[in-house]
This record gives sequence, structure tokens and C-alpha cells, in this order.
Amino acid sequence: MSIGLHTEVLFNTAPLQELGVALAMFAYLMFVVYSTKWVYGILRSRNVEHNISVYYNRKIIHIFGAGVLTLLFPVFFTGIAIPMILVAIIAIVIYIPHRRGKILYWFQMKENAYEVNFTIAWGFAIGFSWLIFGDPVYGVITASFMAFGDAITGVVRNALFKRRTKHWLGNVAMLAVCIPIGYFYAGIAGFIAAVVASVVEHFEFNPIDDNVLITIGSLITLIILREFLGL
Repeated sequence: MSIGLHTEVLFNTAPLQELGVALAMFAYLMFVVYSTKWVYGILRSRNVEHNISVYYNRKIIHIFGAGVLTLLFPVFFTGIAIPMILVAIIAIVIYIPHRRGKILYWFQMKENAYEVNFTIAWGFAIGFSWLIFGDPVYGVITASFMAFGDAITGVVRNALFKRRTKHWLGNVAMLAVCIPIGYFYAGIAGFIAAVVASVVEHFEFNPIDDNVLITIGSLITLIILREFLGL
């Protein structure tokens, strides 16, 4: 990979076919989102608190929604135009309920719009990597840290403490998930980026949440180690 403005990736070489793929991905994501409404009902029927149920659902969407799409983006898309339009539409669709004051209660919270931050950070990571390096791999790594790694923190913390918390045990679980991902895609640099992502997830400074910190921290780490230090 080479650093520069790779304008050749701005447009998709098979736009109609890739547009169809994008529509299918959007439909799949909406299926995942609305399926968690059913999960919410089950959790609430078992006396799981509202906030915990919402938090579980967010992590389900992280894994089966964003996580799956992250892995599929480089397979089906030849440029960034269509996938970035898709990301923008997703961000708008999930922001509108906040704007209207009618949140999708089974996975959204009135107190914050972190799922919108997640979508923007997710799209930025992949788009930036693709445009600047001509390859989405750094974005795929970073987005996978968010989708799979950050998700497991919520599952572990909720299971252990029954509330939203930033306990370090969640970060240990995230590290266990992120290290194989990072090492598979980027060797030792990916390993170190996984450590960085797992540490910075512990912090958030509203309105800057852990999704933004994971993206920036791991992306910068990968760029420095791979592009400047040659690891």
C-alpha cells in the first residue's frame, strides 16, 4: 500500500451490481435491527432491566449488523462511493428517531446517540483507509475492533455486573477478541493496535464515546507501525 490520494477508488466499477448489493446489505441490517425488538421482548419478560436489554441489543447489532457488513465490504465493493452512501443513509436513518424524539426504544437511548457515532466512525475508518491507502484493510481492522471487540465488552460486563459499566474485565475480553483479528490482518502491528483499541475503549468523554477513540487510536497505531516503521 502507498500513502496518497487514491482517486481510482472513488467510484465503483460495477455500479448497478454494487448498488444492488448495498440495498441487500441495508435490508439485512434493518432485519437485524428489528429482530432485536423481539430479543428485547424476551429479555424484558425475564425481568431484565430496560437499560441492560437495550445494551445487549446494541451489541447484537454491532456483531451481526456492522460486523458482518465490515467483512463483506471489501468482498463486494470495488470503490468507496456506494458503501459510503450506504453508511450515510444508515446514520441518517438511526439519527432521525433521536431528532423526532421517538427513539427505537429496544436499542436506542434518549441520553445519547452513540449508535450514530458508531456508524460514522465505522464508515470513516473504512473510507479513509480505502481513499488514502488504496486498500480498506486498515478500516476493516479498526471497524472489526469496534463491531466484534467492543461488543464483547458489553456482553461480559452485563453478564457480570447487570449494568452498564466500564469495568476492565470487559477490556480483557475485548483484547482476547481483537488480538486474533489484528494479527490475522496486520501481524505484530495489528496485535499492538488491538491492545491500543482495547485500552482506549475504557474511556469516553461525552459526546466523544469509545467508538471514536477506538477508531482514532487503532487507525493511527496501524498507520504509524505499518507505513512508517514497517512492522
